[in-house]
Amino acid sequence: MNPDSSALTSRLLLALQIAREAGKITLEYFRRDDLEVERKGDDSPVTIADRKAEEHLRNRIGEAFAHDAVLGEELSDRAGNSDFRWFVDPIDGTKAFIHGVPLYGMLIGIEQEGEPAAGVIHMPALDECVYAARGQGAWYVEGQKQKRAARVSKKAPLSQGLFLTSEVATFDEIEGRDIYNRLQDTARLARTWGDCYGYLMVATGRAELMVDPMAAVWDLAPMLPILEEAGGTFTDWQGRRTIHSGQAIATNGLLLEEVLAVVRAAGDGSNE
Repeated sequence: MNPDSSALTSRLLLALQIAREAGKITLEYFRRDDLEVERKGDDSPVTIADRKAEEHLRNRIGEAFAHDAVLGEELSDRAGNSDFRWFVDPIDGTKAFIHGVPLYGMLIGIEQEGEPAAGVIHMPALDECVYAARGQGAWYVEGQKQKRAARVSKKAPLSQGLFLTSEVATFDEIEGRDIYNRLQDTARLARTWGDCYGYLMVATGRAELMVDPMAAVWDLAPMLPILEEAGGTFTDWQGRRTIHSGQAIATNGLLLEEVLAVVRAAGDGSNE
């Protein structure tokens, strides 16, 4: 194992451990009747569970890798002077969390020299996890079972597939409802089993397409290495491999060009 790979692996191992630790913190508040919900400046919800879980993640990263940069949803960025930057989202799917829906997750993404290199999606209430590191494959763990390779499905075209998104209304916010309608009309099935769970579904072959019109970088940071190592694709709406565009398309690889064609056709007003 070369030094760069070893350094990445050691960080992935920590990410897996602390995702479970922070996930347990969120479960202490999950489905509690006395959970208080605050509103941030953008009117999105936040709870004490979000903040405590992120504090734990940051403390553990700082103890092990003091020179790594950290960017998270709830707390201030921490600068670093190493080749690594961490992205943490303590509760991806806070709306689901506050309503007692178990489809919320803990996200950790790791960049190495500016390239998305590793990621973890941990679902505390479901006890499911999918993770990957560049060149090391993608892996799925359910409860106490042995890990197994995470692989995307082989279904195509979209008319045979499951299309997921987080919230239909976000398409309206970017004047993209026509895109949603076209994808929904084409897919065999469309559902809003979204947030990070949608990406886990694609990476494990249970869905073929997950689309987000609007998302922050900490929402997307783990997805590129996970989807690619699982044999799929992760791009923005222009087909670029990036976690920094604020939008995302995750596919099993077989559907990418079909989905991009829908996006382009809606953008230029085509009915074909």
